[in-house]
Amino acid sequence: MEEKKLGLRNVISVSVGLVIATSCLVSLGEGAGTIGITFIAAMVIACIMNMITMASVSELNALMPDTTGGLAQYTLASVGPVPTIVTMVGGYLISNVLSCGVEASIFAFAMKETIPLPIPSFAYTVIVTVVLWIANLKGVDMFAKLQDVVAFLLLGSMVVMGLIGMFGLGTGVKVDQPMVLESDFSTIVSMTAVAFWLFIGAEYAIPISKDVKNAKRNVPLGMFIGLGLICLVQSILVFGFYHYTDWGELANSAAPHMLYGMNLLGRPGKIWMTFVAALAVISSQNSAVQALPVICQGMAKMNMMPQFFAKVNKNNVPYIGVSLISGLLLVFAYISDNSSDMISFLILVGSVFWMFSYIFVHIDVLVLRRRLPKAPRSFKVPFGPVFPIIGILGTSYMVVNISTDPKERLIIWAITGVVFLLLFLYSVIWIKRKMKMPVFKSVPMEKVLAMENDMYYHIRIRRGIWR
Repeated sequence: MEEKKLGLRNVISVSVGLVIATSCLVSLGEGAGTIGITFIAAMVIACIMNMITMASVSELNALMPDTTGGLAQYTLASVGPVPTIVTMVGGYLISNVLSCGVEASIFAFAMKETIPLPIPSFAYTVIVTVVLWIANLKGVDMFAKLQDVVAFLLLGSMVVMGLIGMFGLGTGVKVDQPMVLESDFSTIVSMTAVAFWLFIGAEYAIPISKDVKNAKRNVPLGMFIGLGLICLVQSILVFGFYHYTDWGELANSAAPHMLYGMNLLGRPGKIWMTFVAALAVISSQNSAVQALPVICQGMAKMNMMPQFFAKVNKNNVPYIGVSLISGLLLVFAYISDNSSDMISFLILVGSVFWMFSYIFVHIDVLVLRRRLPKAPRSFKVPFGPVFPIIGILGTSYMVVNISTDPKERLIIWAITGVVFLLLFLYSVIWIKRKMKMPVFKSVPMEKVLAMENDMYYHIRIRRGIWR
């Protein structure tokens, strides 16, 4: 039997990998610049909401361990194939690729500002994407080593920069401004939609759970610790912002980390934050390019996506998925390149897609508990249905309040609705013609687990069920 190589530290680094990102700093700057220090309260609420989601993810993983498709297989066993394809492709895969593309464009902007070479900013994005594409084709060992180093340097840099600002030790001029701009509880709660983006992505630890020692303990614990660390680091940065960055400028900045670094330490601070941006894009893209192809691979084994996603190279890496995801990242990075408005808008669009996938996580838990109450679970969310219901209501509230601008909010809802409608039509046709299954009937869990085996697909092809 192959020895599992990853531990709690690796789970934490993967969970932190996508959560810590410069696109998150855009949301952090917007939230803190809008209501001041009290945005930390909104962050804590959003962090707790995401911890609840990770608890539900952990229960699903405990019920159906070692599934490469992760959320796709949970939803298939819960509510059937149509919701699975719609929420996974639209609510998860698209939002992940979009967010990493935005992250890459922010990094390119920072590099262009700091190193004024006679090359387009998009060139920096291409270089990083190609390097990470090659690294991930090497397999999970390369991924884990790279992720550990990047996560450590990234967290360390942000903590140091935050502490320097928090204790007023910077070389820049301190700003005289009120700590609190808004203290009304309803206003703070409404800002949780902005704070949500600060904590997405901890579930990236699930696809590597098969390689984790004592996964039933280390996977949920690693995700919780990762989210807690992020909340602490971001809170420290908010206090640093208060001392050295004007709230108004912070709220309107497309690169608040660059603004803060310059105000805190002058050009050395700007260079340092550019280094942080580089670490962030490596961390987030590395997480996405490793995890998303594995999810696509799991869905392909279930015949829910084209079969080329299931092909692997000599390192057992789904190389076509890795290549396609890397290419899509470049597309979204190009769309948002050098456009602060587009960056902010795409972050909000990605948030809504991601929120829908999180809502279905809680639905899956409730449905499978009712359908399989006695099935063994090494981890179970406490207090019955209370936390999953809180997760559904809280995440739905954030969808409704995704933007303070009514026109922008309507546009985001419209884009989300159109994408989900198109995916619904596609999924109905695909399921009827390719999967030969009822479109809305849930699939028994044992059958979903059987789909994990390559022979399941080959047997159905041989019998003429799937073509």
